[in-house]
Amino acid sequence: MTQVWLSAAGLCGATLIGTGIGFVIKQLPHRWNDTVMGFCAGVMLAAAVLGLIVPASEQAGANGWWVVTIGVLAGALLLNMLDHITPHLHRLTGLEPEEHANNATLNRILLFVMAIALHKLPEGIAAGVGFNAADTADAWTVTVGISLQNIPEGMVIIAPLLLAGVSRWRTLLISLTIALLEIVGVWLGYALGSVSAIFLPAMLAFAGGAMLYVVSDEMIPETHAHGYQKQATYALLIGFLCLLFVEQWFEA
Repeated sequence: MTQVWLSAAGLCGATLIGTGIGFVIKQLPHRWNDTVMGFCAGVMLAAAVLGLIVPASEQAGANGWWVVTIGVLAGALLLNMLDHITPHLHRLTGLEPEEHANNATLNRILLFVMAIALHKLPEGIAAGVGFNAADTADAWTVTVGISLQNIPEGMVIIAPLLLAGVSRWRTLLISLTIALLEIVGVWLGYALGSVSAIFLPAMLAFAGGAMLYVVSDEMIPETHAHGYQKQATYALLIGFLCLLFVEQWFEA
């Protein structure tokens, strides 16, 4: 039980650390903001593929390819549908409905935030399930890997919301709520024990599809919109490689 609490606290705490950093760097100029966003896009891309879709495929097995395929497409389609809902989320941001209706950038930011929130629960489940085994080394590998990616994810939530006019306290509340989803996910995964052979791969693939959608549809275009696309591209590659090396290091 202690290990489960430590894992949950680590995942939640990493997001909150990123949140704190995000408040500090919120006034970065476009050149550096696009670079940081590009790095986070690379981390999210690697997390989607290496941390969610590949494990989903491995757990589903050769005959479960359809589970992964449907999960990835369903995650992307959900984000596509949520794109039409974001103008109605003025209660979440505390802004007037008119500001949503006439602010495409704000709607894209909210879609991005929802994509991050959406994958927190299955990530936590993936970590929590491993603590049912006699050897919890794999569970700690998953926990540390997810925690490392949570820091830049926590960072990248803050600045866009603040720049869009969302208050500091409401931004902090949104970030805290997202972080708490990790705790719920870890305990849910631990409680489920031996998760269904279809349930967990489907959840992981679903979250991976949502992340791929937002990286391709929102993050990359945003980093290429201010004339700094080259450095944003290299930052993306560095972010992808960083998470790749982290995963390789913990698997060694």
